[in-house]
Amino acid sequence: MFASLGRYVARHPWQVIVAWVVLAVAVIATAPALTSTTDEAEFLPDHYESIQAAELQSDAFPDRTEMAAIMVFDREDGEPLTDDDVATVERISGELGDLNLPEFGAITPSPPSENRLVQTSIISLAQDANPFGEELMDSVRDLREDAKPLLDGTGLRMGVTGSAAQGLDSQEAASNAEAIVGIVTILLILGLLFIIFRSPIIAFMPIIVVGIISQVATGLIAFANEAFDLQADSSITVILIVVLYGIGTDYILFFLFRYREALRQGLDSKSAVTHAIERAGEAIASAGGAVIVAFMALVLSTLGIFRSIGPALAIAVAVTVLAALTLVPAIVSLLGTKVFWPSKAWKNEPKAARFGAMGDALGRHPVRFAVVSGLVLAALAVLAFGFKPTFDLSDTGVPSSAESTVALKTLEKGLPPGATDPTTVLLHSTGGERLDDAALADFGTALSGADGVAQVATPPAVSDDGTTAAYTVVLDSDPTSDASMANVEGPIRDTAHDAAPDGTEALVGGTTSVFVDLQDAMNRDYSVVFPVAALIIMLILAVLLRSLVAPWYLMASVGLGFGATLGATVLVFQTIKGDDGLIFMLPIYIYLFVVALGTDYNILMVARLREEARNGLEPRRAAAMAVRHAGPTVAAAGLILAGTFASLMLGGNALLMSMGFAIAFGIFVAAFVMAMFFTPALTALIGHAAWWPGHGDRRDEPVPPEEGELVRSAD
Repeated sequence: MFASLGRYVARHPWQVIVAWVVLAVAVIATAPALTSTTDEAEFLPDHYESIQAAELQSDAFPDRTEMAAIMVFDREDGEPLTDDDVATVERISGELGDLNLPEFGAITPSPPSENRLVQTSIISLAQDANPFGEELMDSVRDLREDAKPLLDGTGLRMGVTGSAAQGLDSQEAASNAEAIVGIVTILLILGLLFIIFRSPIIAFMPIIVVGIISQVATGLIAFANEAFDLQADSSITVILIVVLYGIGTDYILFFLFRYREALRQGLDSKSAVTHAIERAGEAIASAGGAVIVAFMALVLSTLGIFRSIGPALAIAVAVTVLAALTLVPAIVSLLGTKVFWPSKAWKNEPKAARFGAMGDALGRHPVRFAVVSGLVLAALAVLAFGFKPTFDLSDTGVPSSAESTVALKTLEKGLPPGATDPTTVLLHSTGGERLDDAALADFGTALSGADGVAQVATPPAVSDDGTTAAYTVVLDSDPTSDASMANVEGPIRDTAHDAAPDGTEALVGGTTSVFVDLQDAMNRDYSVVFPVAALIIMLILAVLLRSLVAPWYLMASVGLGFGATLGATVLVFQTIKGDDGLIFMLPIYIYLFVVALGTDYNILMVARLREEARNGLEPRRAAAMAVRHAGPTVAAAGLILAGTFASLMLGGNALLMSMGFAIAFGIFVAAFVMAMFFTPALTALIGHAAWWPGHGDRRDEPVPPEEGELVRSAD
């Protein structure tokens, strides 16, 4: 199949290029905009208590005003607020309220805190306003600007925090991250490719090609999101940049190294293109298939965030694989050897001294290489058991210097940390009877005594029909902290459920309750998504390698790589840096990228090892030659991909920093430890049995070669 594809692309390059241009124009012209959300509740199914509480609250209190944001005032000198300061806060709040900014309701000043260090004004959400819409964020931006002249000369400071303000700061941080990551990724790819091939044409080729396919992929993702009502996380655009440029460059390298090798062995340019697709096509398609399967396994997640991210990334990889097998070879077929201009180094076979020496050493001492690399991975994997998740998407997406973060810290000087995002407890009559006042009072008293509760507002809000009451509960810890989550999951929910009178039910809602349910959903996903993805990837490996043995140790090596990556991230961020935890999504991302991309490099190395074995080499010699020939490709691809993911660390927030480090480290381990040493060493040790029962390492029956075709690629 790949030989036929190679012949067609080499003979008809203009048809392929025109088809891609037409596809790109059609998709760009018709695709909807790719939208995202930061609302964690949109990612949970409706059988969780936090979602049931939100739905009950919406039904029972359709006109209830929600809090959009909080203005936090304090003195510039840090002293307690005077009576004049309090009057100034009320005046400023009134003037800002008179602006009637879109999506904002009333702006209501609160009394100063008990220690008078802080005073707040609560900004309510207008009726029918979208709490996560662009107009609300624009109003927060306008409010900040309009408040500046009103504060001049007052000696007061004011910052806006709360969900809308955090959403705005998160969005701006993500936008900045997208620009920074995009620039760094492009510069990194340009630099490394120029060093490897010494050709500006090859250096710019992935940038141009990925620039085209990224528009196609983004458009197709937007179509899929609209068709299947999927919600994308706000970080998806940044991740797409890295995935498209990183994986795209990898697959282009797989093809170019084979193309250059064929030229050095005497083929003309078009025959070399055909040969490169024939030999690299299977590895690219299989590697891409493994990545796509790993991403698509996320559709089994209970969380909408993963059910949307999985197909999005799978679409991006599928488009990238198609371009690597068609568009890139078509361009190379047109340019011929000019693609290497001005370098002439492509004509000469390099001595590959480093990789040759490594391969020879591995062939002589496979036990040593397998044991040392395995022990390094296992030692780091042990540290993964110290992983602590954190569940606040908006907080991890906001830099510590952002106004909403600073205002939140200011607020905590005078009010309980939970005051920024109170928990709502709903008491509902299941039989439709009106709730009794005495029962409401007793229920509120019981809630006040639960561990983790700082105060309960009384009396509760009661629905018009008297069947539902809403209690505003302020927690005594930060609503996103481990302590608050433990209290909501345990004593607060238990107290609410136990104290509910006969004929009623109690539901605990709010952000902290959402996080508790997210944790439960993640634990379920770990037990479903991981095994399913691993099983399907093993099936792909079994079909590719025609073996029931090799897939087991290949996946075991990737599993070690996953554990080592998570362990190293825990060591750096939790142990050394002192962070309280890592974003709860991190293990999923590590698993997907390390398993999928680690399998990429394993496939490339083992496919080359099998090819060398088919050419008559014994297992240890075949492993040595595979490292000699595939080592440079794996090293170059791994270095570029690890570098592109490392650029995420410049994104300016905890989520992208930890994700960038983890995936970059995982890719480095996958390329330079697993694929370079561990996997070929194990294959050399297992010998011919590694290919049972298909025995794909047997020499192919000789057939008369076509004109311009190579019979073998080994030395």
